[in-house]
Amino acid sequence: MNLLIGNLGQASVILAFVAAAVAAYGYFQAARGRALGQADASWLRLARGAFFVHGAAVLAVVCCLFNIIHAHRYEYYYAWSHSSNHLPVQYMISCFWEGQEGSFLLWIFWHVVLGLGIMKFNRQWEAPVLAVFATVQAFLVSMILGVVVAGVKIGSSPFILLRDFMVDLPVWKLNPNFVPKDGSGLNALLQNYWMVIHPPTLFLGFALTLVPFAFAIAGLWKKEITTWVKPALPWTALGGAVLGVGIMMGAYWAYETLNFGGFWNWDPVENAVYIPWLVLIAALHGMVLWQRRRTGLRTAYALVVATFVLILYATFLTRSGVLGNASVHSFTDLGLSGQLIIYLAFFTVGAIALLASRWKSIPVSEKELTAYSPELWIFVGATVLCLAAFQVVATTSIPVYNSFLGFIGIKSNLALPADQIQHYTRIQLWAGVLIGLCSGIAQILWWRPAKESVLNSLATPTMLALLTTALVVLLTRYFGHTMSAPYVTLLLAGLFGIMTNASAIFGLWRRRVQLSGGAVSHLGIALMLLGILASAGYSNTISRNNSGKLISREMSAADNENNVLLWRNETGAMNGYDVTYTGQYLDVPGLPDYVNTQLLYRTDDEYKAVARGEIKQGDKTYFHTGDSLTIRPENTYYRVEYNDKKTGQKFTLFPRAQVNEEMGGLLASPALQRFWDHDIYSHISSVPDPRKEIPWSAAVPHELSVGDTLFLNDYFAVFRAIEQAHDVPGIKLEKGDIALQADMIITGEKGRQYHAHPVFLLRDRQVGRVPEIIEDLGLKISLDQIDPVKGKFTFAIATTGKDYIILKATEKPFINLLWGGTLLMGLGLVLSMRQRKASRAAAVASPAEAIGRAGAARPQAVA
Repeated sequence: MNLLIGNLGQASVILAFVAAAVAAYGYFQAARGRALGQADASWLRLARGAFFVHGAAVLAVVCCLFNIIHAHRYEYYYAWSHSSNHLPVQYMISCFWEGQEGSFLLWIFWHVVLGLGIMKFNRQWEAPVLAVFATVQAFLVSMILGVVVAGVKIGSSPFILLRDFMVDLPVWKLNPNFVPKDGSGLNALLQNYWMVIHPPTLFLGFALTLVPFAFAIAGLWKKEITTWVKPALPWTALGGAVLGVGIMMGAYWAYETLNFGGFWNWDPVENAVYIPWLVLIAALHGMVLWQRRRTGLRTAYALVVATFVLILYATFLTRSGVLGNASVHSFTDLGLSGQLIIYLAFFTVGAIALLASRWKSIPVSEKELTAYSPELWIFVGATVLCLAAFQVVATTSIPVYNSFLGFIGIKSNLALPADQIQHYTRIQLWAGVLIGLCSGIAQILWWRPAKESVLNSLATPTMLALLTTALVVLLTRYFGHTMSAPYVTLLLAGLFGIMTNASAIFGLWRRRVQLSGGAVSHLGIALMLLGILASAGYSNTISRNNSGKLISREMSAADNENNVLLWRNETGAMNGYDVTYTGQYLDVPGLPDYVNTQLLYRTDDEYKAVARGEIKQGDKTYFHTGDSLTIRPENTYYRVEYNDKKTGQKFTLFPRAQVNEEMGGLLASPALQRFWDHDIYSHISSVPDPRKEIPWSAAVPHELSVGDTLFLNDYFAVFRAIEQAHDVPGIKLEKGDIALQADMIITGEKGRQYHAHPVFLLRDRQVGRVPEIIEDLGLKISLDQIDPVKGKFTFAIATTGKDYIILKATEKPFINLLWGGTLLMGLGLVLSMRQRKASRAAAVASPAEAIGRAGAARPQAVA
């Protein structure tokens, strides 16, 4: 057992906590009673030094935790429960944040990075802002302390030993220093490259929500009621971009890993990150309004505080165990619920109290808003975002209501909606409609030239949107689809958003004015709306069962209708495609493509196999017959060939099924073929369970001579020769061994031929047999006996069911609009960060004056 690394890690956690507390107190004293930018030098040095120590300690904790994972130190519970000997390095990184403690640590790390960024770029605000930062850090680090004070456990340590976590196991009585030889491993669903980059992106987005919150609290504290907006604005835009892209990374992971056929399932944990992002974007618009038009500051304050509080609430939802029965994605409760509630209450009550005490001093604009004011439409858009967030949070919190009522002695049986997708979608669809319309109108009003009337500015994009909508509706009906009124409205809103924002961008380019990040991001949102409408509303199942036969009695009527049964190496028809299932494949590290299981002889070690023949890919031979190789057994890939009957275009997909006991057994993941205008989304609905032994029939003996023909149901086999075997899969031949193999050719359906080489092995007067299994035909052939006097050979032949898959395939039209729109939205928000260079004159100028300045460099706006 290596206790040094764990002790070092635990000591670093304690040091990080103490240093955060010292930094918080030091920054508070440095800023206390002094004007902004005039912090007490001695306290500032202490606080800054403490924050540096805190950052170094956090980095040490990160290194120690990754060390116990990478070095397979299974004496530690965290390494044993999340890692295993056979994980590639990139998935060991995923192990780091699979558990609660690791994800908290990732969050803490990003706060350190952002704190250093504020020191560099916002030196004047360092003391009051980092006082808030360090306080948050102290609370977060307490979540991974894992110490007991006065009988109360504070936090859950990632460095707890396995024997201290599972104290009741009998093995500790026999051997207190017992260390497992392997870990339980990373959930197979998380062994995906998106799980390497999605969580750190998402937690960076979480961390960035603290920056505007800290600036707002610092502004209230130091009575800098208005000046905090300008330095906080670029950080807020960056947070909106990173958090939004991070959320959609998770959606893409779900799209290509899970088999529910989409990218968003309204799972409570998905909702928990979606809610604060909506409010953050609303807060961003409120901040822009104050920075550019000197209105909406109270709104900006309220929404910035609400965003951070909702991040804390999302943390409580996903980590307290309250969603345990409502979501498969939530963490289990590690006894941190009380701390999470205290954490949430401290910042919620403190922030609201401070905001209430300064509420009357927050300036209110005297400007009257009219229908022609862009500010009005931005307020309406922000309101829609908040209402959309409220609908989601109100329903997602139903388990919280039940828990709270139960805590105070009231029994509650409130349940989440039976059809959650329908429940959320029917409201969120109309929110999308209003967002598309408001963003388009606001952009046109914001950027219209002074001499151009509102009606003229809106006329062209509105007419184009109406005409395009009519054309799309006609085309949809022409191809046999219907379009309901809500879908038509969402289509019109999305096209209106595209036309208006594109018009604004074109107008700025024509006037040689700097590109608007807001117009770019809103263009991306409009594209996302259309991508969601097309892919979710008009997915087309192409795997229709037209055979007139029931595929399986265990499947519903709808599943029997929307799936096809494919026997191995038999071509089936599927909506314009000829589709052929050609076999099972496994992933072999170091090889660019998957390897057919017929070329592999499995051994007692599930991660090892022996090559039955040469394994070649391209012109390169990677393994020769008899070579031992490493495999990844978690996933079995099913090779499916598609041939377009009209164009002759061919492509091959590898949908997979994985053994995942944590998620209920055998799970299927889709394979995607991407085209510019649609995806072919294919996944396995059912396969013979690869975890179970193949149920062979009793072997039937057949005595043959060389040259004889054997008839086996629909097949016939020719015994061509008997020859010496120089290599036997899975067996190392020794001196004195005699190995003979039969050479047989079996002809199956449509004249397809298979070679079989069962082996008879004699070693030290002991007989061994290595059978040949032909999975396509469901045959197992063994060379059972040899009579050299009569020249007779007895073959034992067993049969089983033929290999098959049940496949579902769907066309997802124009889903690339969703992914492309996401990137465009993020790009626009990043571009809008440059607005921090805007002058006060541009901020207070009227829309006509600001836009009409000929030749002036135009700052960007997020609005």
